[in-house]
Amino acid sequence: MISQEILERGVRVGFKIIDLLNNLEGILAHINRECGPQIGKYRVCLEDLEKIGVKAILNACERADIVVIDEVGPMELYSETFKDAVLRALNSGKIVLGTIHWRAKTPFTEMIRQRGDVKIIEVKYENRNVLPKIISEELLIKITGLEK
Repeated sequence: MISQEILERGVRVGFKIIDLLNNLEGILAHINRECGPQIGKYRVCLEDLEKIGVKAILNACERADIVVIDEVGPMELYSETFKDAVLRALNSGKIVLGTIHWRAKTPFTEMIRQRGDVKIIEVKYENRNVLPKIISEELLIKITGLEK
């Protein structure tokens, strides 16, 4: 499950949510929504988050070798069902590659950060160009069980 910007004439108007395994997508948040929790100028579409995002996480727990969750952020944290799916993924024994938005400082995100089986790699200006290499090396170690 990933989220991506929705652009209209080069201006961000929302975010879509994508199920990578089944190639499904929906709206995570949009400026033209009239209902749903509000984050800045966006309103969150909990229905699509749960129908597509949560389902993607749960399907990945059952069918994929690696569970990808991008992201656990302020919008997603409005859904208890989403948080339950994240916990299920973390407790599944599968490799989970996820992101936590830097502004998401809640008891739930702090619990994730403090888990002994979680490795946090902070994205900074100085390391952003080498992150693909760092992450791929970490994943390779987890998959093979071999250190460099």
